[in-house]
Amino acid sequence: MKILNLLFIYIASLSILVSAQKVFSVDYDSQADVKVFVVDYESQADLKVYKVKYESQAGKNDGKWFFSKYASQSDKKIFFVDYESQAQVKIFFVDYESQAGWRNNAKKELFY
Repeated sequence: MKILNLLFIYIASLSILVSAQKVFSVDYDSQADVKVFVVDYESQADLKVYKVKYESQAGKNDGKWFFSKYASQSDKKIFFVDYESQAQVKIFFVDYESQAGWRNNAKKELFY
């Protein structure tokens, strides 16, 4: 019974950690969890991203990203591709926190 309780606590805490949006930009596409392309217009994006200044401000899969200094500190490793056709998710960087969020919820699962 104790083992089951500990397992439940572990899984619950893991799900909380995984939903945070701490990302690290890798140098090679083979190192990435998700390949992203930055589009020119908001209407082309799957996700509107706002870069936060502090780790504690990172959102929970809502487009508020904190760029970690080290891959080990991130929840997702991303690679910025050169062509839209290579991307799994198209992003657009916004100027205000309130603008951040998903436009295409079908792609949301890539960041869990």
